[in-house]
Amino acid sequence: MEQFKLGEMEQRFAELIWAEAPIASGRLARRCAEAFGWKRTTAYTMLKRLCDRGIFANENGTVTVLMSREDFQASQGQLFIDENFHGSLPMFLAAFSRKRRLSSQEIAQLRQMIAEYPEDESDESEERKGAGGSHES
Repeated sequence: MEQFKLGEMEQRFAELIWAEAPIASGRLARRCAEAFGWKRTTAYTMLKRLCDRGIFANENGTVTVLMSREDFQASQGQLFIDENFHGSLPMFLAAFSRKRRLSSQEIAQLRQMIAEYPEDESDESEERKGAGGSHES
């Protein structure tokens, strides 16, 4: 899923768009010249790349956000966990916490997130199947 892997300049460019969207593509090119020293063609090439990935859209000269920064970061995180921890969030947290001790505030935040997380009925049915077959109502 290369869609969620950005190089350093792609990431900085995306951050600029998220901060200023919706933005006229001409204005975006000028902002890139100011911020990165890019030529107009470089800005448009980079914009096309990120539009092709479904992160932004450039329609009628206006650049808009298709995927919020938060959704993009969540997708990046999921990709990282899938590629490095076989999709297991508990394996990731175990590896992470071996090298860096979690603060009591972080532990409290994680507990709150888990407590507030909506249970998915499909997860429950998969757990029941794994625990000895399906239970039909």
